[in-house]
Amino acid sequence: MTPDTRRALVLFSGGQDSATCLAWALSRHAVVETIGFDYGQRHRVELDCRQQLRAGMAALPWPGALGQDHLLQVDVLRQLGGSAMTDAVAIALQQDGLPNTFVPGRNLLFFTLAAALAYRRDLTVLVGGMSETDYSGYPDCRDNTLKALQVALSLGVERPLVVETPLMWLGKAATWALAQQLGGDALVELIRRESHTCYLGERDVLHDWGYGCGQCPACELRARGWVQWQQQRSQ
Repeated sequence: MTPDTRRALVLFSGGQDSATCLAWALSRHAVVETIGFDYGQRHRVELDCRQQLRAGMAALPWPGALGQDHLLQVDVLRQLGGSAMTDAVAIALQQDGLPNTFVPGRNLLFFTLAAALAYRRDLTVLVGGMSETDYSGYPDCRDNTLKALQVALSLGVERPLVVETPLMWLGKAATWALAQQLGGDALVELIRRESHTCYLGERDVLHDWGYGCGQCPACELRARGWVQWQQQRSQ
């Protein structure tokens, strides 16, 4: 595949979804850079996984080239109020029906900062792993939210930016399948072993689907998707 000449910036947390999105971008764009955010997340271990994931990704053959990585400190999110993503509290539903793992404004802020970096780096495509199909109901993961944000960001930096969300309509089983399609067994194994998605930050046990506590919503989604994908492959 001849890569798109546009330069991309992937919101790269170190989790399964963002790793799959990085592979997706490398399969399509000539140059791909990555950006991560340290916002005091409880599962900060995902930030430790980023460089190993990037190194493993760089060792695989892609049409595009893996460029620079950027890690930004975003302490302001904790100052705005705690959540189960930043504080040692039990994961539960709030009165508004959203889980307390929801960090209000997080994706809006991340994309805004990504757009500012993209302006400086001459990047025009922003790639995120948000999904409206297999998620916890976060309003800043919705397709309409990100379409509106694409318009606002483009106007705000006076430059046409494209927000791409390749996982928007994919469940976790389909996300595993996409990784297989993009990079074969080598990519699947890289994501299984080196990425981190568990909300509690546990990496003591390697399950069939990867590391994690096996009980938080993120682990349950990942594990269920793995089983469904394995069943689909065996049919």
